[in-house]
Amino acid sequence: MGFEKDKASSSSHVLQIPREDTPLLVKNHHLSSPSKTFANVFIAIVGAGVLGLPYTFKRTGWVMGALMLFTVAFLTYHCMMLLVYSRRRIESHLKISQISSFGDLGFAVCGGLGRFAVDAMIVLSQAGFCISYLIFIANTLAYCFNYSKTNPNPTILGLPPKAVYIWSCFPFQLGLNSIPTLTHLAPLSIFADVVELGAMGVVMVEDVIIYLKSSHVLEAFGGFSVFFYGLGVAVYAFEGVGMILPLEAEARDKDKFGKILGFSMALISLMYGTFGVLGYFAFGENTKDIITTNLGQGLLSSLVQIGLCINLFFTFPLMMNPVYEVVERRLCEGRYCVWLRWITVLAVTFVALLVPNFADFLSLVGSSVCIILGFVLPALFHLIVFKHELRWYGLVCDGAIILFATVFSIYGTYSSLLEIFGTKE
Repeated sequence: MGFEKDKASSSSHVLQIPREDTPLLVKNHHLSSPSKTFANVFIAIVGAGVLGLPYTFKRTGWVMGALMLFTVAFLTYHCMMLLVYSRRRIESHLKISQISSFGDLGFAVCGGLGRFAVDAMIVLSQAGFCISYLIFIANTLAYCFNYSKTNPNPTILGLPPKAVYIWSCFPFQLGLNSIPTLTHLAPLSIFADVVELGAMGVVMVEDVIIYLKSSHVLEAFGGFSVFFYGLGVAVYAFEGVGMILPLEAEARDKDKFGKILGFSMALISLMYGTFGVLGYFAFGENTKDIITTNLGQGLLSSLVQIGLCINLFFTFPLMMNPVYEVVERRLCEGRYCVWLRWITVLAVTFVALLVPNFADFLSLVGSSVCIILGFVLPALFHLIVFKHELRWYGLVCDGAIILFATVFSIYGTYSSLLEIFGTKE
């Protein structure tokens, strides 16, 4: 289907609540300076996925992991810009300015089917992020307070510590997720990212100190069998594709947005690569799926880990808000519905109880929905919008991204499910 004026202009008039990707740190009546645009891009992209990179580098080899990370960063940037180009083309052609989100673009290009595809991927990806947060919180708290060399299989009231900590979060998350507007949650976004960056800095310093005192046999290339595993985690790490259109719309100098986004992606990928390599170099084959648990159970390590848990605990309702926007729009005609939010939190909690490994779940989410959302849909929308203007190499480029991303998504999802539920040697 092609895009039509009536579809594009009616894509968002019924939405009276925050959109699935409304920027938390940008006010609609103020355009962002380049520095603020950079800060918002940075906050939108940097997430908990970075904590699984050292373990991923152990699996893939540090050279292969770094190359994969930088390649994914470049392709992510390219596909983000495809969304921007598609939005600009439609708005200039139809003389409208109604496309404020990824879902709006899907509706303008492919009608209801396009919006449904974007909605489905956003719900699955955002819920997946939150599931990984609960896994991280539970496993980290269990490591800090329950596990020891003399008690490798602890229980709390006869239950595994992970289950106890996940259910302990549940009533508090019901309260936080009952808050109807992002306005009251916005300060939590700043707090969460400051805590995460601080924790990353502490971990990297500790990694360097440990690396200088130890010697490990390091693997550069892990082989093809772990390629899709590493790909999934790398894709997960760059999780901000749904924020790009509103951020670009709020940028004061839109001609510079591509350069700002490119610089942000380069800086983030360099930071990610350094974090992953240092973690693997410090602990070698002993690198755990959550790198902070490698630091031991001292005071500094415990403070870092608890700080990250607090960060993800308060990030949970922020990341679930896009899910509520979609389900309330589709099931309650856009009205706030507390019981629907509570059922969604309950479903996310149940899934978190079933997944044992943090990094394995990152790979699953990245390989499945994040590849579709971040690569397939942007390339497909761009191909539809520019199909009569692209030269042959443009058509080949978009087609190749769609084809290979779809293949990688299918096989990567299969491989990740085997890692989680299959029998490991």
